Amino acid sequence: MKPSTLDFRTVCECNRSFNCRTLHPQIGVITLQGPDLKQQAVKFEFYAILFIEKCDDGCCGCGRRSDDYTCATMVFLQPGEIFRMSEAGALPDKGWLLAFHPDLLDRTSLKNHLRNYTFFSYRKEEALHLSQREAATVTDCMQHITGELQHAVDTHSATILSRHIELMLDYCARFYERQFITRETRNKSLLEELDTLFGAWIRTGFPNGSAGFTPEYCAAKLGLSVPYFKDLLEFETGKTLDEYFQLKRIDAAKELLLKAGNTPSDVAGRLGYANVQYFSLLFRKMTGFSPSEYRLSRN
Repeated sequence: MKPSTLDFRTVCECNRSFNCRTLHPQIGVITLQGPDLKQQAVKFEFYAILFIEKCDDGCCGCGRRSDDYTCATMVFLQPGEIFRMSEAGALPDKGWLLAFHPDLLDRTSLKNHLRNYTFFSYRKEEALHLSQREAATVTDCMQHITGELQHAVDTHSATILSRHIELMLDYCARFYERQFITRETRNKSLLEELDTLFGAWIRTGFPNGSAGFTPEYCAAKLGLSVPYFKDLLEFETGKTLDEYFQLKRIDAAKELLLKAGNTPSDVAGRLGYANVQYFSLLFRKMTGFSPSEYRLSRN
C-alpha cells in the first residue's frame, strides 16, 4: 500500500522529486506545473511557502471568500507541517514552492524575529489571497531570490538570501493586513460572535474565573486558528484578548451595578473576580470611580 504522505526531509530531496537542480542545499525555488505525486499529502521538514496561481473550485479549501482577491493565493508552512491541497492532488497544479531550511537563517537578522510572522501558524483555510499588483510584488521578490541562487555560494549568500525572504515576508504581512480590511464585514461578525461568547460566559457565572476564557477557547468556538484569531482581534480592536476581555468585563460590571440589589461584592462574585477588593481596585483604575461611586453617579 502506498504511503499517504511524502516526507521531504531536506531541500535537496524536495528538488530531486521535482527534477530541479540544487543551487543551494538549504534553499530552493521550485516551479509547479501539474506535479505528479502518488502520495495524498506532503510533509516538509523545513519552511515552505506555496504561491498558487491556479486555484479552481473555490480555492480548494484555502478559504477564499467573495470579498477576497483571486489573482493568486499563498500558504505558509512551518517545519514538520503536513499539507494537502485537495483530493485531486497534494500540491497545486500551477505555481511555485519556496523551500528553505531553518539553518539557512543562522546568524541572520531574520532568525531573531521569524516568529513575528505569525501567518506561518495559520491554517490553510486562512491563506492569503492576492491582487494582481500584490502578486507581481511577491513574484518580483521571488525573482531576486532566484537570481541570487545563480550566484556561487559564498560567505554572503545566507545573509542576502535571508534578506530577500524577509522582504517578501514583510510584504505578505502588509497584504494580510489589507485582507483584514477587505474582510471587514466578516470580521465584525466574528467580533459579534465573540461578544456573544462573552455574554454566555457571564450567564454561566464565569466558571474558573477568567482562566477559561482563553485564546484557545475563543478560537475553537469561532472556527479559527489561535494565531489568526489573535491577529484579527488585535487588528480590529488594538487589544489582546486579555485586554479586550477586561474591558468587556468592566462593561458588564457597570450594567450589573445599576441593577437594584446588586452590591459590589455580588458583582465581583458573579463576574469571577477573586475578591471584591481586587474588583474595586481594577474598576477604579479603568473608570476613575469606585463601584459604589459609579452607581451613585448614575443614579
